[in-house]
Amino acid sequence: MAEKKDRVVLAYSGGLDTSVAIGWIAEQTGAEVVTVSVDVGQGGEDLETIRQRAIDCGAVEAYIADARDEFADEYCMLDLKANGLYQDAYPLVSALSRPVIVKHLVTAARQFGASTVAHGCTGKGNDQVRFENGITSLAPDLKCLSPVRDLALTREFAINYADKHSLPIEATHHNPFSIDQNVWGRAIETGFLEDIWNAPTKDVYSYTDDPAYPPLPDEVVISFEQGIPVAIDGKAVTPLQAIQEMNRRAGAQGIGRIDIVEDRLVGIKSREIYEAPGAMALIAAHKELENVTLDREQIRFKRQVADRWSDLVYEGQWFSPLKRSLDAFINETQDYVTGDVRMVLHGGRAVVTGRKSETSLYDFNLATYDEGDSYDQSYAKGFIEIFGLTSKLAAARDVKFGRGEAMGEANLH
Repeated sequence: MAEKKDRVVLAYSGGLDTSVAIGWIAEQTGAEVVTVSVDVGQGGEDLETIRQRAIDCGAVEAYIADARDEFADEYCMLDLKANGLYQDAYPLVSALSRPVIVKHLVTAARQFGASTVAHGCTGKGNDQVRFENGITSLAPDLKCLSPVRDLALTREFAINYADKHSLPIEATHHNPFSIDQNVWGRAIETGFLEDIWNAPTKDVYSYTDDPAYPPLPDEVVISFEQGIPVAIDGKAVTPLQAIQEMNRRAGAQGIGRIDIVEDRLVGIKSREIYEAPGAMALIAAHKELENVTLDREQIRFKRQVADRWSDLVYEGQWFSPLKRSLDAFINETQDYVTGDVRMVLHGGRAVVTGRKSETSLYDFNLATYDEGDSYDQSYAKGFIEIFGLTSKLAAARDVKFGRGEAMGEANLH
């Protein structure tokens, strides 16, 4: 009886590099390869086509998963609740998709008895950390393998290998950019973009139209329940449908184009282009509804939490204890984030023009300067005395020790 072979589970996109990796891993390790393909709204070929190609390229099993709703519900919506933006700009497009892919890689490894999980990342990027941290967080017993990093699988080698073995994959086409996309957005890097003086050309973009030549302004009303979009212009939507609809409408107006030099986890600065029309429009609407429904101190502290949360997600710490604790805080803040936000989408901008909420902390009678004002202005004098007391005491001390006049002159200048 033949000895049972070890198995490797491979994250499989259906492209050249991962198609070649099936045979290359088998040759280098002697293991059988099981592929895993996960649909997170990236578009392109359907899963069945990708599954069949994996088998044709030598995979013994091909696991496929339509995770679009799972990705939208459990990952994108948490980013929306957090207002998660890495470096105050990037809505974590690629970083959010990695943990859902990892979950399915681990599920497949258990289902098919694999001891190793392989991914197609290089040794220079963030994704190797996200995949391997995620895998070992969920399944500490599994080993990790990168054919590109660990088995010297270069693109030139992949083209020659595919040609030699007559693999059913186009081996000569090479996009000038490295692209990763899903329903939450699209990431573009490398090629001429690596010169950070070069402006992006029109062919870089796919999810967004040129904001310099927009169609007529588009007014949209987004309804939220506890931080989640549940209707657009009165029509009920799932989280996935909300993202897709806002991708379409905000994308037509050129909203959500991001061009930044980003600090990668591995210490390299990298020029990245992102387009995330739905994500950026939804985050803008959600932030404004929070301004209406959250307490001032909640909002202030939540900004700090969002910054740390975004760093953790970017750095592949989705399953870490601190990330889970911050999730609990973020979710608790959303209890009253319910209401409608009206926005005008036009020429690259998503501008809030109206808000309405039954859980609002905005009190018209307190805010108005007109008739009906219920704010007792006599309270203000005492408040200012108490609020400024510590500064007043410090200033008196400066005067006592001869520093007050010099500091005052410095401040005046």
